Amino acid sequence: MGNSMDHFYFIRHGETVWNVENKICGATDIELTENGHEQAIRTGKLILEKGITADKILSSPLIRASETARHISEVTGIPMEIEPRLIEQNFGRYESTPRDGAEFHEAKKDMASRFGTGESMLQTAHRIYGLLDDIKAGDKEYILVAHNGLVRIIESYFREMDNEEFSSIGIKNCEVKRYDFRDCVK
Repeated sequence: MGNSMDHFYFIRHGETVWNVENKICGATDIELTENGHEQAIRTGKLILEKGITADKILSSPLIRASETARHISEVTGIPMEIEPRLIEQNFGRYESTPRDGAEFHEAKKDMASRFGTGESMLQTAHRIYGLLDDIKAGDKEYILVAHNGLVRIIESYFREMDNEEFSSIGIKNCEVKRYDFRDCVK
């Protein structure tokens, strides 16, 4: 048995048309903007500059993430593969509505709600926690390229949060974040 992996990196996809329009994308497959493509290429260069290494890039199947991952892979030479569990949470009736809507902010605190036709926070956590457990138990270094909605789930895996903080959490397009398993509370 090799050592278990002690960290991974998480990168949110580049800017999309709906990000610019302040709309919730969720499971809706929205393209990157020209700026989003450029952000992804810059992120690849940043990874090289910072000396960040990985065995593989795991990407959400949605095009905004897979295109971001493709650019990063091409710049860094790190191979990529699609990881279905990294798809963004399906926000049901809230998809395409304003991201900063008060109703949506409150709805995100209801962990079991599926937003009508979507996926609940609990369902999303189930697949993301499973993926993180797999990464932790394995011996590979990964860069995950996925979505803002998954960041709150990942953060909740690592630390204590109340519902208000949970529903407020987020990161910028193409932000690179390192997570260390030794920081885990559980």
